[in-house]
Amino acid sequence: MVDGAGSPGGTAAVERFAGTLDDVGRESTARFPDGAHFRVEIPSVENPTALRAVVEEARTRNVTVHRASQGSGAMLLTQEDLVEMAHIGAGEGLEVSLFVGPREEYGVGGAVRSPDGLLLSGRLRGWHQLRYAVEDILRAVDAGIRGFLVADPGLMEILHSMVETGSLPSSIVWKVSAVLAPSNPVAFRQLVDLGGSTVNVPSDITRRELTEFRSLCDAPIDLYLESPDSMGGVVRGHELGEIAVVAAPLYAKFGLRNARPVYPAGEHLRDDVVGNVREKVRRAQIALEWLDRSDLDLTMSKPGAEGLGVPQV
Repeated sequence: MVDGAGSPGGTAAVERFAGTLDDVGRESTARFPDGAHFRVEIPSVENPTALRAVVEEARTRNVTVHRASQGSGAMLLTQEDLVEMAHIGAGEGLEVSLFVGPREEYGVGGAVRSPDGLLLSGRLRGWHQLRYAVEDILRAVDAGIRGFLVADPGLMEILHSMVETGSLPSSIVWKVSAVLAPSNPVAFRQLVDLGGSTVNVPSDITRRELTEFRSLCDAPIDLYLESPDSMGGVVRGHELGEIAVVAAPLYAKFGLRNARPVYPAGEHLRDDVVGNVREKVRRAQIALEWLDRSDLDLTMSKPGAEGLGVPQV
């Protein structure tokens, strides 16, 4: 009979990966290349106008933003948009991370739009979508972009091989999307082994579970400290310090609860997109103020720090 998870045999099997479960440490000793504990990410920055708004709001509020990520997809930006976003990011020492497309949520299949089909949204169907996804990346790379969100493990394997053969720059940061978020340390490490540079984890993850992730892999963790309603609507920016202690190196993401969904974005949603990102920078400011009130000695990266996928123009 196979031992259950609660039996001594099941525990031993897990400990082969994690060590003695009771001995998992609380504080992460891993850091970004510059020695920092955490960085700030503003998601759903969909176009050049939104990116400029993030930069302006960050200056006004004295908030350092290290990464601006996008969800609609590079495929829905013009070549002029791509070049403009690359120049903005390069000028600010800011990583611009664009989602890869097309994805199954934009395709002709019906399952992804069914009540149980949400998990399929970031996947790529067939060679057809894989080919277009690679072309989407090459197009953005030509504009100078050096950061991409990936939500399909098959695509991740292809991209990893392209980097190894020199077909893509080794400086690209591959951000594993939240729609592929791993819920356990082994799945997290598998995504890193596939070539993921940083990995989104579920927004409702506990500090204990973050500690368990760190027992197996030191790759940067991306975590929504405030998440959109579709991802649970958690609001835990005040926990930035406590989370960074156990999860470092951490990309602290500031989504927005109770906000209108904007994917795929366009001119018809410009005001919503810009209003959302400005409020996200404000949420980041509040979280940093909570951190300042704590007695935690944590370091935040400077703009342009090593390991950021700052555009090359």
